Amino acid sequence: AAGLGEGLQPPSTAPLPQASPPARSFQLDYEKDCFRKDGAPFRYISGSIHYARVPRPAWRDRLLKMYMSGLSAVQVYVPWNYHEPLPGVYDFAGDRDVEAFLDLTAELGLLVILRPGPYICAEWEMVSPNQPLARHGGVEAPSLPPAYLAAVDSWLHVLLPKIKPRLYQHGGNIISVQVENEYGSYYACDYGYLRHLLGSFRALLGTEVLLFTTDGTRAQELRCGTLQGLYATVDFGPGSNVTEAFGAQRRVEPKGPLVNSEYYTGWLDYWGEAHASTSWARVAWGLEDMLQLGASVNMQVVSWQGAQPGYMFHGGTNFAYWSGADFKEQYKPVTTSYDYDAPLSEAGDPTEKLFAIRTVISKFQPLPAGPMPPATPKYAYGRVALRKHADLLDVLDVLCPSGPIQSQFPLTFEAIKQAHGFVVYRTRLPRDVLDPATLGAPPHSVCDRGYVMLRQEYRGTLERDGQTTLRVTGRAGDTLDVLLENMGRISFGANISDFKGLLGNLSLDSSPLSNWLIYPLAIDTAIQQGWLHAALPESSSGGRAGPAFYTGTFETPGIAWDTFVKFPGWSKGQLWINGFNLGRYWPCRGPQQTLFVPGSVLHIGRPNNITVLELEGAPPAPFLLFLDRPLFNRTLSSSTTATK
Repeated sequence: AAGLGEGLQPPSTAPLPQASPPARSFQLDYEKDCFRKDGAPFRYISGSIHYARVPRPAWRDRLLKMYMSGLSAVQVYVPWNYHEPLPGVYDFAGDRDVEAFLDLTAELGLLVILRPGPYICAEWEMVSPNQPLARHGGVEAPSLPPAYLAAVDSWLHVLLPKIKPRLYQHGGNIISVQVENEYGSYYACDYGYLRHLLGSFRALLGTEVLLFTTDGTRAQELRCGTLQGLYATVDFGPGSNVTEAFGAQRRVEPKGPLVNSEYYTGWLDYWGEAHASTSWARVAWGLEDMLQLGASVNMQVVSWQGAQPGYMFHGGTNFAYWSGADFKEQYKPVTTSYDYDAPLSEAGDPTEKLFAIRTVISKFQPLPAGPMPPATPKYAYGRVALRKHADLLDVLDVLCPSGPIQSQFPLTFEAIKQAHGFVVYRTRLPRDVLDPATLGAPPHSVCDRGYVMLRQEYRGTLERDGQTTLRVTGRAGDTLDVLLENMGRISFGANISDFKGLLGNLSLDSSPLSNWLIYPLAIDTAIQQGWLHAALPESSSGGRAGPAFYTGTFETPGIAWDTFVKFPGWSKGQLWINGFNLGRYWPCRGPQQTLFVPGSVLHIGRPNNITVLELEGAPPAPFLLFLDRPLFNRTLSSSTTATK
């Protein structure tokens, strides 16, 4: 007994060691057909938002409203060309600070499903001069062009190290990362490309993060868009049979969670077509059907007149030149507004559709405590008179300070490294044209609109899939100018190698014109440097039609609230307020009649500077009208005018 007591210590009063908490994890459970978050079964209800379409001061408001809608996660695209405008030049400041956006989602208690591409679709203006025009650099074969893969790898080596510390496994809130986007809808069907991306994502993000793909439900899409090592999800809208759609996912993923990565809650607008909307009841019923099956869902808005999904739970705005285009039998440019009849409107206001969705969600999981934040305040600042400042052709020295590029024949935007906006093509008539001659372009060579001036007088517009000839007269040596506008690159399908500018030579009665001076215009730079509002209006501007700048100012009554600007009597053009490019207006084509102006771009206590580039013709007494609500109620096509 004495031996037993030797060496014994009195009982410790210290607490017994506790088992360490399980490591943070987000995984697939193939046995129970679900996700597991920290070991427990988990189903997410998510909504899409694009930070690039929302001004940074509004990020918190939009995300908070999404959280209060009952969403557990947000789905986020990262647009490559938004952050790498030139080769090796990266921009993550201000509205482009994706890390700040992701940190804000975490602060508000939202998980993130990240979609970094490298291709994203999203009806987004697709490329910069340094990036291939298609996933395979425009090469018409399912190969792996080294230049494209090198560009992709360089980009991923910049982006993904910013993402890795924000992964759920590392204490962040990013639960999964999509590789590529609807690759099955692309013609190449190149598994080598997907394997290359999988290797890059794994090397840069690690082995624990959940990587997935998203494709439509057709067999070809799922065959070409999926790869072992990437969890396959599907997308479909409220018009689909839910059981059949998830059956398509089960054919490629027999086990694991059911996931609709893009549940379409609305419809997008194209210039010249009617404003689209989707019934809130139809959206809510489809959502409830999926949730009853235990599926995880991400809600978005879509163009479903074919097979292309678009987005959003909150869409926002295609500011500046960021709106892309579709190709459905013809070129279809997308409107500036990305409202899309989404649950949260373009201005971030809760809609009837949002509250219907919120009611459905409440049947399956508790809603956050507290009321939904209200709509942001709006103000009708009223009528603001403008005056003509200068014809565009009179200020080429300001807009193109480096001077023109000389070329025997026209060069594309891409060839002269002009990503967006406008380029002037100038030549001279080679002979007298006393009787009207046909100035024409080959089919599909005007990309996308060409505003024609002869002796600095506006003669008309050439348009992609539209009018491609004009009748002109003139003398040998007369100056012929064509202002080319990029209306947005095609962002989906086999036609995404969408070069801009004059893709073929203009001819005069079938005789090709040559000896061109090409002016890439840096309009935004000139406006942001204050050129228009520092200089006096040009006295020689007169009242001519055609491309011209108009300016004006207004002051707010001690507030800077959101507003909407209408363009009575204007034709088509671009609007800036205080140097911020608010996007394209085109009221005579419709359906969009107003542009959204975020209050964050306005000044209090000092004048707000308005700059308009009108491309065809302003009204005789030009003015803008600021309203407290948007107008999407008119479409003018070639043959009919439709109203709401």
